[in-house]
Amino acid sequence: MPDKTKVAIIGTGGMAQYHIRYMLQQHDTTQVVVVSEPSPTAYIVAGKLFSEFGFDPPPNQPDLDKLLAEYGGQLDAAFIITPHAFHHDQTKACLEAGLDVLLEKPMVMNAHEATSLIETRDRTGRLLVVAFPGSLSPQIRAAVHLAQSGELGDLQSISATVWQNWGTLSDGTWRQDPSLSGGGFLFDTGAHMLNTVVDLAGQDFVEVAAWLDNCGRPVETMGVVIGRLASGAVVTLHASGETIPSCASDVHVFFSKGILRTGIWGERLQIQRFGNQRFRTLQLQPSLGVWEQFLAVRSRSMPNPCPPEIGLRMARLYDAIQASAARHGAVTRITTALDIRTKR
Repeated sequence: MPDKTKVAIIGTGGMAQYHIRYMLQQHDTTQVVVVSEPSPTAYIVAGKLFSEFGFDPPPNQPDLDKLLAEYGGQLDAAFIITPHAFHHDQTKACLEAGLDVLLEKPMVMNAHEATSLIETRDRTGRLLVVAFPGSLSPQIRAAVHLAQSGELGDLQSISATVWQNWGTLSDGTWRQDPSLSGGGFLFDTGAHMLNTVVDLAGQDFVEVAAWLDNCGRPVETMGVVIGRLASGAVVTLHASGETIPSCASDVHVFFSKGILRTGIWGERLQIQRFGNQRFRTLQLQPSLGVWEQFLAVRSRSMPNPCPPEIGLRMARLYDAIQASAARHGAVTRITTALDIRTKR
């Protein structure tokens, strides 16, 4: 049996606890050596998960610099699951310490930080994967293959929607503090939609018109975006973060010879080909989450679907959305989009 991947988990809040549960199911491939969490309460709650699975909770070193100095030689990788504003500096430190990194979405706060992490990845030679469950899922990978194979014909348009009672759920948390979050619902839960749509399109946005509404909160919770891709195909994006208690999504990708239906997290994959009256569900291998896929990328058994170039692409798209919304929906061109050379 190959050696276990030894990992540090940076941040043990609510999202991290979701990931930890899946990681502990993969104890034959993974060993959590240490965590870094400034909140004693969050650390205690995460520790109970380890106990639930029959493991001793790992030690906690809240200071990342000290953690890397004390444990760096024992580690292979870091999983960073902290507020968005901390992603750049924490990832840079881990890469420079010689660790591969799985980084929660969105990758960074802006395009400048994304460019910096690309430079750090190249300079250190380490692996950086952005933890988008959609792009890392078997469903979206299969959908991208179908889209790029040509068997469904030419891409015509994409329609995507995500909805959640996000405004209420995140009220009073760091997610509604722009200095920590970098944006609202469209940059948080909606980031999955932005990433998955561009992944399915296989190309960049070149024009965007957007309308955002804060609904009285510090960040946007509602948004509608109309965009045009480099090929001329059109896209509509709808984010509703003030709805009834729920969290779901729907994505339709229209081709000249068929239609794909999926979700922004890869919840399902359905196909309707020319001549068929109904969608057919494609049965694919279930996933144990983003950590399982990170290990597959790390072992080179699958290409990296979410390198930092993807984070740069999404940062540029969100910047254009904000710029358009600030001008009441005026069309904004993403002039640098075609300059991105993605390394997979």
